[in-house]
Amino acid sequence: MKTLEELQGITDVKIRSLLNKLHDAASKQEEELKQGMASFAQQGQQGKPVPLDQIKRFMDDKYLALDPAQGVFCYLLAKAINARRIIEFGTSFGVSTIYLAMAVRDNGGGLVIGTEMAEQKAIRAQENIDVAGLSKFVDVRIGDALETLKDIQGPIDFFLNDGFPRYALAVLKMVAPHMRSGSVIITDNVGLLKADYREYLEYLRNSNNGFQSVLMGLNEGTEFSVKL
Repeated sequence: MKTLEELQGITDVKIRSLLNKLHDAASKQEEELKQGMASFAQQGQQGKPVPLDQIKRFMDDKYLALDPAQGVFCYLLAKAINARRIIEFGTSFGVSTIYLAMAVRDNGGGLVIGTEMAEQKAIRAQENIDVAGLSKFVDVRIGDALETLKDIQGPIDFFLNDGFPRYALAVLKMVAPHMRSGSVIITDNVGLLKADYREYLEYLRNSNNGFQSVLMGLNEGTEFSVKL
């Protein structure tokens, strides 16, 4: 995994230092996270799906963050399309939120609306966003995204779909009507969790549903989609 220094995409020294610390903390959980996800997948294949509350307990202290290359890509992409209004499903500890809010700031202002089910994670995310000095560009909402995003308004320029895979399609269908033509969706983990995202990807890759979509090689598979 490349560092932010190697990628050279983040010039804000203060934020880069914070992100390096957060990425380091996330990387220390990587092996435990992969083993846990593999175990859940194996049980599902054996016809013994893991209860949702058990999965949530396992994820409660996990960063589940974009890696540095994905983060820099999201930052630069959001800058390139002059994104001012961004939706993020799956805020976790706020790593991706910081990249997105930094782009909104650099674009002249706007808002990143994040949503996170776990209250303690959302609190930690807000603390990290505060340290980054980006609070005025972020609204972190605590709870089920299908409830917390009910009142969103468009036009949405950028949607990071990085929450619980089981709800990825439902959240997409809620957000999509508010997305402008030419807006983008980045979806993490589609290469790692192929079975979980099968129906989601079938929907995105069917142009009749209003998107063009392609799989990128970032972090074992990241989907990049454009609203037609």
